[in-house]
Amino acid sequence: MTVYFIGAGPGAPDLVTLRALRIIRRAPVCLYAGSLVPPEVIAEAPADARVLDTASMTLDETHAEIRAAHERGEDVARVHSGDPSLYGAIAEQIRRLEAEGIPYEIVPGVPAFAAMAARIGRELTVPGIAQSVVLTRTAMKSTAMPEGESLANFARTGATLAIHLSIRNLRHLERELIPHYGADCPVIVGYRISWPDEQIIRGTLADIRGKVRAARITRTALILVGPALRENASFPDSALYDPARPHVLRPRPASVADAPDQGGSASRPRSQRDTHRAAGRSARPRDGEARPSRR
Repeated sequence: MTVYFIGAGPGAPDLVTLRALRIIRRAPVCLYAGSLVPPEVIAEAPADARVLDTASMTLDETHAEIRAAHERGEDVARVHSGDPSLYGAIAEQIRRLEAEGIPYEIVPGVPAFAAMAARIGRELTVPGIAQSVVLTRTAMKSTAMPEGESLANFARTGATLAIHLSIRNLRHLERELIPHYGADCPVIVGYRISWPDEQIIRGTLADIRGKVRAARITRTALILVGPALRENASFPDSALYDPARPHVLRPRPASVADAPDQGGSASRPRSQRDTHRAAGRSARPRDGEARPSRR
């Protein structure tokens, strides 16, 4: 018996991984977050499976279902939205499972920030502009944020911010972020990304709050902030594909490889295998040379 914490992705049923679907289709027990997991995914559970929406259940109640399944020797598909490792509330469930010796496994899913980046057609790490993505949230009625994990601290780095669970806290975002990013910094809000009623709202730190209020979005939204989101931004090409910068899978171009070195011979990069071969050749005596004694 195993409890599988399954990431169902952002919402579109075809963004569920094959591994997740395979487990759901054979699990005798399926516990899922009804407000966030699409019904098409849960419909893949066996016809005779015990399927429960945990939206109205407490942690004790869901754990009791898992314990009962464990006693029956039945696997449990515990289906979460997005990826379970991000605001999935699985840590407290895992703590209880480990205390009682109940085995579990985590099946990753497509996280909301990745689905949103794909939907808006943007890379979140742009050369020379932002090379880091910070996944964070703000505290309202939920658990307080740890000391030091403030939006202002993250904004000082210039990174792209993916802010969860904060759509009702946009005034706070303005106060914390404008001093570091500027009022004209791009902001994109994604509501229920990949669902049929998906909405994408584009703006700046100065006007996004008004646009979100006009759209009447109050939940289930992700906020992306940062200069990497700016359209028509000027940035250098990545060094990854720079022909002047060889790497282990791409040799130097001929114009570089054929250039004479200080000794007058053509220089070319040698792989580790070439080096070993050269070393082997130099160790072998030529014909007519005396071979070293083995004594």
